[in-house]
Amino acid sequence: MTDVVIVDSGVANLASITSGFGRLGASVAVTRDPAAVRQAPRVVLPGVGAFGAGLGALRAHGLDSAITDVAARGTPLLGICLGMQMLCEASDETPGVPGLGVIAGVCRRLPDDVRVPHLGWNAVTAESNGGLIATGVAAFANSYALRDAPAGWTAGWTTHGARFVAALERDGVLACQFHPELSGAYGAGLLQRWITGARAAAPTPAAGPAPGLLPRVVPCLDVQDGRVVKGVRFQDLRDAGDPATQGAAYEAQGADEIVVLDVAASAEARATQAETVARVRAAIRIPLTVGGGVRSVDDARRLLAAGADKVSVNTAAIERPALLSELAGEFGSQCVVLAIDARRTGDRWEALVRGGRTPGRPDAVAWAAEGAGLGAGEILLTSWDRDGTRAGPDLELLRAVVGAVHVPVIASGGIGDRAHVAQALRAGADAVLAASVFHDGDDTVGGIKDELSLRGIRVRR
Repeated sequence: MTDVVIVDSGVANLASITSGFGRLGASVAVTRDPAAVRQAPRVVLPGVGAFGAGLGALRAHGLDSAITDVAARGTPLLGICLGMQMLCEASDETPGVPGLGVIAGVCRRLPDDVRVPHLGWNAVTAESNGGLIATGVAAFANSYALRDAPAGWTAGWTTHGARFVAALERDGVLACQFHPELSGAYGAGLLQRWITGARAAAPTPAAGPAPGLLPRVVPCLDVQDGRVVKGVRFQDLRDAGDPATQGAAYEAQGADEIVVLDVAASAEARATQAETVARVRAAIRIPLTVGGGVRSVDDARRLLAAGADKVSVNTAAIERPALLSELAGEFGSQCVVLAIDARRTGDRWEALVRGGRTPGRPDAVAWAAEGAGLGAGEILLTSWDRDGTRAGPDLELLRAVVGAVHVPVIASGGIGDRAHVAQALRAGADAVLAASVFHDGDDTVGGIKDELSLRGIRVRR
């Protein structure tokens, strides 16, 4: 018997959600059949991307009325990320497009005085005890949110520039702006309670996490032919293990996200192997970014279907910048990462393509600003000069890009010790990516986070 029916709206990463419930022993079915949704014992409405596109996909298959019927009957219904927003009455993202109206209220864009999209881990504070929603830290990926909790609903709250609703529950409906399937043990506990009907434990008043987005420590798995490799300036690659095994180990150490980059995909004109992505996704419960060889919306869709939460583009975006807008229009900017490999040349940095083999743009900083304007929701900034050297991050480059864009920036290249991570974060990075320091066993994610805490930098524990 099926325990959970997941609505296939065409705008969701179904692999992450299916994997999350599978780990809990639940039997899962994915469907676009409205009749199957109406007959389901529990229904999940997932979604990523744009409000209008999501509602259009639901209505095209007759799923909108099936979902409202489920909610009216009191069948347990879980809305995730865009799924929560679609349950609301409307969104500023797509004026004039009505939502499903299960939740009263309109989703508003997050304030301009913080980096948007809101990507990463943030505190969720439950406003009452005894429900499904617990106080903890969860993984978010959103630009719009519900600012006020409607009457009669129990809420959990978070803050990014403004206080907004992180989760709501009432009469069998649970709606989460965050991704429980990507929120580690905290999210797994929420999914388990939703399945079983158990209640969240009362939090200790002094033990709740402080509000605010937390910096991320991100191990990178450079992959070639299904194996993790590492070199210096993308050359002299050596084997560094199995990507699924490495990803699971780094999550256990406290990694906030995993990045998988196929380092040979662009040079060899082939796409990242979806099988590798699927194996890594099955092994982890945290966000996964995948890049290498993404040249089209279809390439990105294939990787998202395999288990990626974000796709990273480099060479193809420089060769055809409109790709960034196409990806953002289809999947939302929070799914689109612009990777920039920057090499110093004179008084500026040039952006390289094809694994660092060829100059692509004369000004990497200007390209970062242009890419963010076209739809990239995050910049993965690698200093080619520092890559694999462990000589420390290029702070001048990092500050220049952070100052030029209003989206999150991941600093990469040159991380050799714990002080380097702190330096990058204090220079404005939202996350720090490293590879060889982890692959060679010289340090752990947990060790780096211990050091960051000692230096007064808040991290997810």
